[in-house]
Amino acid sequence: MADLPPISEVAQLKARNLSGALYTVLCLTLTGGGLALGQLDLLWPDLMVPLQWGAWVLGQLLLALGLLQWFVLLHECGHGVLFRSRFFNRVVGHMAGLFCTIPFASWQPIHAMHHKWTGWQDLDPTTASLVPRPLGKAERLLMNGCWRFWIPAFSVVYRVSNFWNLPRLKRLLPKAVRGIAINAAVLALLYFGLIWTIGLGELLLALGPGLVLSLIMLDPIMLSQHTHIPLKRSGGEPVKPFATQKQGVFTRSLRFPDWFSRFILLHFDAHELHHVFPFVPGYRLREIDFTPENEAHWLRWILMARKLPAEVFLFQNRDGSGSEV
Repeated sequence: MADLPPISEVAQLKARNLSGALYTVLCLTLTGGGLALGQLDLLWPDLMVPLQWGAWVLGQLLLALGLLQWFVLLHECGHGVLFRSRFFNRVVGHMAGLFCTIPFASWQPIHAMHHKWTGWQDLDPTTASLVPRPLGKAERLLMNGCWRFWIPAFSVVYRVSNFWNLPRLKRLLPKAVRGIAINAAVLALLYFGLIWTIGLGELLLALGPGLVLSLIMLDPIMLSQHTHIPLKRSGGEPVKPFATQKQGVFTRSLRFPDWFSRFILLHFDAHELHHVFPFVPGYRLREIDFTPENEAHWLRWILMARKLPAEVFLFQNRDGSGSEV
């Protein structure tokens, strides 16, 4: 990547406790407000039924934005850059993990491995499952159908395979697996307690659509970052990680409307800049005077990507498929 600003200049863009607190409050407000609007019929029984349903729909939209932002906060806390304080990053990181159904204890080391091995598809734990391989007919039909009809199966598989798969985590992180298992068990007990106390039906009505909508939004954002980009494979040979300054070529950015990028994603869409300067808080990335070469307009890219079958989009890259995605 040409004309990158010097690290000494970018290093001045440090985290701010006040900024981290404000984004955390915004996320809590979106989440709490969305849940409260869904219960407006209990808080205001005399409200007309159409208005109750309207409030519920609005609440689910706010909840979806809140849950999407919890994932971004999880990401920022994992890097230790939402707050300047390590303690606050850990507290909010575990809180975000609760809302995202991702144990913070597994998120942090797996995401660190992702940054270390970005560019090496078979060594990066988050891309290793997409190394080209023979696909069964049922597998192809399932993934192609989910991708075509916007069923957010990929965000679910991403969570389960990378952050809840204890046998795999034990192989990848033998020294950390005990803490991961404890974190996962605590989250599982909390989720079971919610279902037991509130009831599965009531819980699904209160947050089900918002959760699904957040996953639908997250699917293309997550998959845009490294999928269908030419990546290298080690083939089992010893290789060295790519320096952060060299990782932009293996990464894609999406350009969302400024308000959405700034206030909801904390510039999580500026993913090339993030990989080149992972120590910079997301909410300060756009202060860097540099235009990434792999940045694409969000809607144009998503529509183009959705036209490809999932088996092509996920397991091939633009050099082989001929697509500009």
